[in-house]
Amino acid sequence: MTTTPETLKRTPLHDVHVALGAKMVPFAGFEMPVTYPSGINSEHRAVREDVGVFDVSHMGEFEITGPDRNAFVQRVTCNDVSALSPGQAQYSGILTKDGTFVDDCLVYRFEDKLMMVVNASNIQKDWDHILDQKAGANVRLRDISDETALLAVQGPKAEALVGQLTSIGVAMVPYYHFAQGKVAGVQCFISRTGYTGEDGFELYCRAADVEKLWHALVGAGRAEPVGLGARDTLRLEAGLPLYGNDIDDTTTPYEAGLAFIVKLEKGAPFTGLGALKHQKLDGVKRRLIGFKVTEPKAIARHDYPVFLDGTQVDVVRSGTVTPTVNAAIGTTYLPADRARAGTKIEIDIRGKMVTAETVKLPFVPHRTKK
Repeated sequence: MTTTPETLKRTPLHDVHVALGAKMVPFAGFEMPVTYPSGINSEHRAVREDVGVFDVSHMGEFEITGPDRNAFVQRVTCNDVSALSPGQAQYSGILTKDGTFVDDCLVYRFEDKLMMVVNASNIQKDWDHILDQKAGANVRLRDISDETALLAVQGPKAEALVGQLTSIGVAMVPYYHFAQGKVAGVQCFISRTGYTGEDGFELYCRAADVEKLWHALVGAGRAEPVGLGARDTLRLEAGLPLYGNDIDDTTTPYEAGLAFIVKLEKGAPFTGLGALKHQKLDGVKRRLIGFKVTEPKAIARHDYPVFLDGTQVDVVRSGTVTPTVNAAIGTTYLPADRARAGTKIEIDIRGKMVTAETVKLPFVPHRTKK
């Protein structure tokens, strides 16, 4: 991946996006397509109703090999790596000693290695954090982010599209599992995962091969290219957290509604274990909750102050208008005893107090293939 004079990195598909007329914006240190000429609403609907393809090659990938690889990743993540068989993936967290998020991540287990996939904005921070815990472990760590490309193929017709381009029986790949083989002649591993709430796959390949894969998926109108704008509206509707908004180094998995990724009894100490044991015992003081703005034309955006009974309790963590819900929605943290559907809150939108009502997450039911 190359770097522009403004020090923004580019994915291997940068010139392809520009040729398609994409609006390019800075994101997590990369110059990324936020939308294509068809617009966010069209791209969003393509994923909900048909199939869309995202270039998410900005994500970070770390490869862990060596005899202690499983024990090491057990120590640096909060989910239970020992529960994985080769060919399985797992959503997890990298935590501070206080039990808050350094990052959220995916862990993939291969026969001979593990791979962690992390957020682009956190690659260096995560790498340093993991490296700090390497002492005494017989492992080899490699940051393979620059040599790895990633395309997400998402939507109800994702399986049909990918299935046309490979001899791998993708219909037989369960949710949070992966298979290895060729797609459109490109060596990939095909993971049944995503960030939209729809069925779909994430295809990892060599950076040098991704342009061929992209054209096979998007060419002749087979799938609509989708930018970061629709990626955000889709994941928000699905109630999926974004690091830096809904979760960060001040929030714990229990507060964020992600208790399922914390395995206190997995038999291996992990960073943050003590703090999370205490929090589980004492109970959380706040929880992440969704909300819907009840006043027309008002949009609650990230960082707008949120008030409960006249007192500011948090800010809007994520917020926008989304096409499927067709309303201004968002997330915020409320005191645990009030973080339930039907609580009335107020949001300061550019000096005007606007009412909203809390709703359970997700806003749109998931349609992933179990």
